[in-house]
Amino acid sequence: MILDTLDNAGRYAALHPLFAQAFDYLRHLPAQPPESGRLNLVGEHLVAIYSAVQGRARDAAQLECHRRYIDIQYVITGDDEMGWAPLQACRQPVAAFNSEKDIQFFHDTPHSWVTARAGSFCVFFPEDAHAPLVSDGLIHKVVLKIEV
Repeated sequence: MILDTLDNAGRYAALHPLFAQAFDYLRHLPAQPPESGRLNLVGEHLVAIYSAVQGRARDAAQLECHRRYIDIQYVITGDDEMGWAPLQACRQPVAAFNSEKDIQFFHDTPHSWVTARAGSFCVFFPEDAHAPLVSDGLIHKVVLKIEV
């Protein structure tokens, strides 16, 4: 897991062939980014998913993981407090992994919490279970899904 701002995004470009393009996309978001929707930026290899939702309490957030994609979760407005735990420590799945939706949820609790404020991002790799969208306000964000 990585928490940082776009000012330092160049440090992570070598981690994946599409990271430089993903961070460039985030640097050039329109002044009024969409509140919801999905854009295929490079086919299914790099996808942007926009959402604007009311945050939830920590106890309502479930850890989730993905196998096919790395998430870069960029906060446009608001604060998104995100829980984190190593996937290998998650022992209480809600259900089996859904390969069609590339997601699995867990009843386990996060080991730690970080707050991504507007203009910052978190990167979650397949070995990172994460519980996003925790806030007492509105969160407008874009999640870039980067195929592993």
